[in-house]
Amino acid sequence: MVGRSKGPLQAGPRLLDRMIGYLAPEAGLSRMLARKRLGMLMHYDAASRSSRTSSWHGTGSSADRAGMAQGARMRLRGVSRDFVRNRPYAARGISVITGNVVGTGIIPSVKASADRTRQKAEAIVLGHLGSTDLDAMGVLHLAGLQRAAMNAVVEDGEVLVRRRWRRGAQARRLKLPFQIELLEADYLCPWVTSHGGNEVIDGLEIGPEGRVVAYHLFCQHPGTASARTDLSVIRVPAEDILHIRRIDRPGQLRGISWFAPVLLTLGDLSDYQEGEILKQKMAALMAGFVEREDNDGPASSSDAEEEAEAMGLSNVAPGTLTELPPGTKISWSTPPKVDGYDPFMRQTLAAVAMGLGITYEALAGDLSHVNFSSGRMGRMEMDRNVETWQQQVMIGQLCEGLGRWTLEAWQMAFLRAPGFTLGWTAPRRPVIDPTREIPAKIREIEAGLTSRQRAQREMGLDPAVIRRERIEDAAQDESEGGGPVPPAPRTTRPPTATTTATPDAAQAQPAARKP
Repeated sequence: MVGRSKGPLQAGPRLLDRMIGYLAPEAGLSRMLARKRLGMLMHYDAASRSSRTSSWHGTGSSADRAGMAQGARMRLRGVSRDFVRNRPYAARGISVITGNVVGTGIIPSVKASADRTRQKAEAIVLGHLGSTDLDAMGVLHLAGLQRAAMNAVVEDGEVLVRRRWRRGAQARRLKLPFQIELLEADYLCPWVTSHGGNEVIDGLEIGPEGRVVAYHLFCQHPGTASARTDLSVIRVPAEDILHIRRIDRPGQLRGISWFAPVLLTLGDLSDYQEGEILKQKMAALMAGFVEREDNDGPASSSDAEEEAEAMGLSNVAPGTLTELPPGTKISWSTPPKVDGYDPFMRQTLAAVAMGLGITYEALAGDLSHVNFSSGRMGRMEMDRNVETWQQQVMIGQLCEGLGRWTLEAWQMAFLRAPGFTLGWTAPRRPVIDPTREIPAKIREIEAGLTSRQRAQREMGLDPAVIRRERIEDAAQDESEGGGPVPPAPRTTRPPTATTTATPDAAQAQPAARKP
């Protein structure tokens, strides 16, 4: 069987490769490998190296290595703090994220099978968590600590929560013998590289199993305002530290500022805005120039001022008619115009909002280009991000870790198992249209698509508290002679296509009684 002949363009390179491989095997192998790699790259245009991709930076470093390179994490942390202090849209972005994730606070609830156990646990646990006794500084209660922690997570990328055990005289005024202290990421010491046989990476000590077993912290903030600066390093076991951060890549140990993708855009936006403000100031300056047909002008600036005053040009008010001498005219300056400011600001702020995971309307406070449907659709996407941050960052890391510490403190204080657990309820999502959304939620409960407890928690309410308060309301109304609280009316539904009202069915129904 005669094989198909190959053209000269196809046979030439292969023949040349064979000749080079025969004469210089190493060079021939390099040519073959290079040809294979080139063929693989040609399948992905974005992987090619050309003028279009010359400014792209692609490295194979891990998440933590990328943050450590040239002090990137520390630099981003400092710039983000400066932007939040001085740039209004950065301050607005962190306010929107924290306000939606934490709101008035993620509230704890006690779950126990026995009412007596639950009541005692609520008096002690909720009394400790809901007061400033929880704060080692004695300033913030639980909601305030949650808000400060979320601000640090967005601004710095991470925050540390340290448990402080209290014994003896320090624990007498506390319901539970522990307090917590919020520490910024600056407390992590980057100098320590090992402890015993364990490796220390950027302040985190890694055990043999790959888990963090301890944190190496400065005794004081490196940028403290105290005159007595103590930069000695202490080792704190991981059991006494909650490391709160958003994990974006597998194996990531430390967090990065959420402003990292948008800092350049925010900086350019602020510079552009300042330039436009300067142009507006220049536009408000109307200058007039007096021109003469002859060359006999005033000898000095004082003479010019006197002549302008004599002509009535020094104080020109709106509606003033001023007579000029013969041969004199005035030409006005042409101030610069400000064009395209609004579209540019809108598009740039939309890019910043997308980088932060929120809506443009929430960032800019501009609702002029949305209606109810479009605003609700954008809000749904943002709500999904907010729920993710609530469950994975605040509840999954901070609140559940705090609940674990609470149960351990109970066992230490009372020398017995707690006999209860803690649940956490996120704040209520703002309802855009209550007249539509609440009846829709009721229909979901009646159809069995969700439970009443789940619906109550989605609204930021504790089902146990609602049930107990309803019982108390009914008992109080009955004791005052008002009778039990009537049940809520069921929502009426239109008849389906298969059901029709017949005359017989209408006659079978009892007649309505007259009042």
